[in-house]
Amino acid sequence: MIKINKLVQLFILSDLFLLTGWGFVEPIFAVFILAQIKGATLLTVGWAVAIYLIAKSIIQIPVAIFLDRLDGESDDFYALVFGLLLLGVSAFFLISVSQIWEFYAIQVLRAFGMACYAATWPVIFGKHLDSRRQSFEWSLDGAMIGIAAGIAGLLGSVIATSFGYHVLFGIVGVMSMISAVVMLFVPKIILPRKSLEETTLFKHRV
Repeated sequence: MIKINKLVQLFILSDLFLLTGWGFVEPIFAVFILAQIKGATLLTVGWAVAIYLIAKSIIQIPVAIFLDRLDGESDDFYALVFGLLLLGVSAFFLISVSQIWEFYAIQVLRAFGMACYAATWPVIFGKHLDSRRQSFEWSLDGAMIGIAAGIAGLLGSVIATSFGYHVLFGIVGVMSMISAVVMLFVPKIILPRKSLEETTLFKHRV
């Protein structure tokens, strides 16, 4: 049996919750826009996609540059958790959105959250992969996300049809928040406590 270290397990689990949650939405996003946003047209759909992708791409670069200037992994970790929380908040906002400008604003918020995620998750995950199993663990994450997102794409349409978009986005928001909560079990690995010797020396200097 192949053993995987705890950090890798938690990061894959967090990734699974996040991307499966948004996987519920992606296939029917255009239908949602046209059905729920007042005055929305196919042009609105195009603008929504463009705003999200362009904003994410632009924001991601300065976030990465800023984090690279800081020492250690704590800054990357906090930025990751912040991004996951923003993604959860943006999903909850979608429950009550009705105006085009509101939807575009949520797309920017979502882009900011995903930019933080994209600039940090692969960095931390890649640094803590088990020796000689890097390809397997990357593939494991990709395979699990692919299968889960495929199933979610089908279930998302069923949930929206049976219970409505507000329930669907509520589920997405909860799953994004769970993704952030999973990270709460990680800091002891990424942010180890100071050794007894370091603590003693600090107290002595004080």
